[in-house]
Amino acid sequence: MMNTSREIQAEQQSLDIPNLGAIFGAKKPSRNKKNIENIFYILFFCLGMLSVGCVLLITVYLVIAGIPAIREIGLVEFLFGETWASTASEPKFGILPFLLSSIYGTAGAIVVGVPIGFFSAVYLSKIAPKKIKVVMESAVAVLAGIPSVVYGLVGMLVLVPGIRVIFNLPDGASLFAAIIVLSVMILPTVIKVSMNALDAVPKEYEDASLALGANEIETYFRVSVPAAKSGIATAVVLGVGRAIGEAMAVMMVAGNAPNMPSIFESVRFLTTAVASEMAYASGLQREALFSIALVLFVFIMMINVSLNFLLKREKGARS
Repeated sequence: MMNTSREIQAEQQSLDIPNLGAIFGAKKPSRNKKNIENIFYILFFCLGMLSVGCVLLITVYLVIAGIPAIREIGLVEFLFGETWASTASEPKFGILPFLLSSIYGTAGAIVVGVPIGFFSAVYLSKIAPKKIKVVMESAVAVLAGIPSVVYGLVGMLVLVPGIRVIFNLPDGASLFAAIIVLSVMILPTVIKVSMNALDAVPKEYEDASLALGANEIETYFRVSVPAAKSGIATAVVLGVGRAIGEAMAVMMVAGNAPNMPSIFESVRFLTTAVASEMAYASGLQREALFSIALVLFVFIMMINVSLNFLLKREKGARS
């Protein structure tokens, strides 16, 4: 038996049979390849830590710059004061009108924009013919690339006069105009992210639902949408961030007046308060603007943390 195996090996060597492992690439990892992998690992790690460091730097800077004004003005007076008169002989720094305007404007934009964006995403992802889907995706991409100042300019020249005429108002620049503009601005984000989530749902889920007797609409809304719920919620979170962080477009259509919010009154958001006065602010006024930025930062963080907590809790309940 041993002689036979040796004879076979000798015959293979004499025939010069190539090494199959070398042909199919079964090589041991080279040292250079490992070094390259380590370099990229370190590079990506440093880039990730750079992002975290930027967030921490912004947080620390806002806290250091914003706390002194809050300490001097008083937290209650600053958050719940109804009068903002930063340039008066006896200045007052109450940001409650800005805070409520931001909350109402963002909530209104979400109420109007999210349902439109969600149903548009379902239609484009599951129902629309291919040609219509391609055209609509291109239109959504164009909307996403339009600068905010263009939205504000169109709103100021078209929407504001239209509101003034339709509702017989002395001035159309109002909270209502800001809600409409913000609703349009968040549409590309909601549509695109929701479409990606819906497209990622396995086709087998829908086939199984159809095989059990459900029609297509029932399948889309009872199978596909729940399966993509996490991605759709992410679209809503991104839409909230876009709406609450917008300044230029809101400044151009909302009137930029520090009034308590009313649907057809001129208002000022937290973002527009900082943008409109920072250029000439000094002393306590400048510190108060940094305090507004700190409040806005904390507000956005609270919204993101709350939505992520709700999503994780719901995911844990399902599992």
